[in-house]
Amino acid sequence: MSETMDVSGDTPLDLEEDRLREECGVFGVYNHPDAAAITALGLHALQHRGQEAAGIVSFDGKRFHSERRLGLVGDTFSRREVIDRLPGQIAVGHVRYSTTGETIIRNVQPLFAELNAGGFAIGHNGNLTNGLTLRRQLVREGAMMQSTTDTEVILHLVARSHKGRFVDRFIDALREIEGAYSLVGMTNKKLIGARDPLGIRPLVLGKLDGCPILASETCALDIIGAQYVRDIENGEVIVFDEEGAHSYKPFPPMAARPCIFEYIYFSRPDSIVGGRSVYDVRKTMGAELAREAPASADVIIPVPDSGVPAAIGYAQASGIPFEMGIIRNHYVGRTFIQPTQAIRELGVRLKHAPNRAVVEGKRIVLIDDSLVRGTTSKKIVQMMRDAGAKEVHFRIASPPITHPDYYGIDTPEKEKLLAANHDVEGIRAIIGADSLAFISVEGIYRAMGFEKRDPLKPQFTDHCFTGNYPTPLTDRNAQDSSPRQLSLLAEAS
Repeated sequence: MSETMDVSGDTPLDLEEDRLREECGVFGVYNHPDAAAITALGLHALQHRGQEAAGIVSFDGKRFHSERRLGLVGDTFSRREVIDRLPGQIAVGHVRYSTTGETIIRNVQPLFAELNAGGFAIGHNGNLTNGLTLRRQLVREGAMMQSTTDTEVILHLVARSHKGRFVDRFIDALREIEGAYSLVGMTNKKLIGARDPLGIRPLVLGKLDGCPILASETCALDIIGAQYVRDIENGEVIVFDEEGAHSYKPFPPMAARPCIFEYIYFSRPDSIVGGRSVYDVRKTMGAELAREAPASADVIIPVPDSGVPAAIGYAQASGIPFEMGIIRNHYVGRTFIQPTQAIRELGVRLKHAPNRAVVEGKRIVLIDDSLVRGTTSKKIVQMMRDAGAKEVHFRIASPPITHPDYYGIDTPEKEKLLAANHDVEGIRAIIGADSLAFISVEGIYRAMGFEKRDPLKPQFTDHCFTGNYPTPLTDRNAQDSSPRQLSLLAEAS
């Protein structure tokens, strides 16, 4: 993760530290003459899912080609000479935000290895909750790891399978892993997609010029003009080769439990996830929040950009006007250097500036999608007061985040989650708002079209709010002293 340091050199500070981050996005295309160029465009659309690194692997009929770089997709893959180094009709791509493993080139995906069955490249969205346990076991048995990411574990498991067909080796590997995953892989003859048995992470199938496309979100299909076909089902493995499409269901049937944060925050608003418009869902969450937590105010203001749809829904349901009272600067990078303490304290203003004409003298309601540590919320409240707001009421379009994630979201340790350590009134006092309210868990479910949450079989993966983890947490339970997500930041011993 990119960091800036204070002048003493020992306090890390990231301007994005109060946001949740998703691990990555995946993309794959089979049997198209412009496979690499299409993959690069798809990754552009998925850039919001990972901004630290990007990679593409292709196959030209004789050999594999790989380009993996730190930075944004456009930093590398907008150049013609780079695409020309990725010939072939099969390609897979990946954008990355690291929740496991350092941000170094050897961790950039797709990972590639020459196996006994031939070359294999794989990209992974999610997080394995037994990845560290498997990694240590593999190393004890003689495996030589080339990265510190949990995705490499899958490569080794495939390599060690004794099954004959490649797809059976791949399924063998999947039977050993736990947690959340959407995988896109390729051999010299096949494009492969897989989704974990609960469908925690999204994966969709599209078609372009008759050629199959796999992607994390439908927005990646839209950018290349592909037709959406369907979601890959939870627990499904799908393989495309010269004989067509082959679907496998190697796991016992389970009710799907997609991650609720795909709707609250991670997916792009123009995507369709699980048959639902993300934009419409967020507006509905805002409307539900307005019914649950009304406020006497003059204007509704979103915290841009992620709070905009919920703020529109809140304004429509409450009848209070919607205004852009905060203007976001989209041209400040995450690694902007802050050389002095005085400048660093103004950090939030690098990305957010008050629209004084809208704010001054008004009772305002700020709408945001989530509250993690509260540091950014506190600064924005103060910014609004400095711009002349008479009252500042804060409304959050997700429930309080009280538990860390282990499925690919980079959440802080529990002791750094504000809602895990303070009640709503305590949080309100810390961020300095006149009032504060969160949407309820029941409100989220109503916004998703359910009357209520089933406490025995929840319809979504909502553990950040409820503590109900849907899979075993093997690594966490084995390392009680380290609550961080799959601590592969350190080399396994």
